[in-house]
Amino acid sequence: MTFLAENLDLLWDYLHRVPIAEYPDVIVIDADHIGGPATLKITIEQLRLKIPSLRVVCLTQLVNPDLVEIAADAHANAFLLKQEVRLQITWAIVYTLDHDFVVTPGVAKACARSFNSRIFHATVLPKNREYPELTERIRQAIALCVIEGMPAHLAAHEMGISLHTIRGYIKEGYRILESYDETEYPVDMTPQERAFMRFTALSEDEAQRDEHK
Repeated sequence: MTFLAENLDLLWDYLHRVPIAEYPDVIVIDADHIGGPATLKITIEQLRLKIPSLRVVCLTQLVNPDLVEIAADAHANAFLLKQEVRLQITWAIVYTLDHDFVVTPGVAKACARSFNSRIFHATVLPKNREYPELTERIRQAIALCVIEGMPAHLAAHEMGISLHTIRGYIKEGYRILESYDETEYPVDMTPQERAFMRFTALSEDEAQRDEHK
């Protein structure tokens, strides 16, 4: 279950209303619009006090090393650049569940001189999973129909191909995406939803590869 709060008042109102059993596992905070460093620090600390097992993910448009350090000290679990996660935001959140503190490459670069222990030892979010078998045309078809949700006939017109051809591209794309993925998805997910998750998946890091050997 997800809940979108436009401001902190709505967030706290929601948390005060729901029973403990329905507390969120993860809260994503827009660090750019929370009200400054002091508010970010207090908010993260209060959230973790109310929900000890909570994972807190901070998103930002521009990296402010001081803000990253405040989030790290307050025990946030990730500080991510919006333009570096984009469609991978779901997988980025999942990735934070298995790591102490996660940052995107841009955040890591901007904070390279930080002496903060959690930032120094932060895990950098992996790149997108690669699918060598996906041709550019199949990739384009997947992007239009799966990522943007464009109907097949409109995507075919956009690409200058027949409806039959784009359906063939999508079918082959689904096959390739599935062949690289061993993830078990909920049974009620549609093939399009599973393709979206696979297309936006992150590559495995070294630790994950060692686990699979």
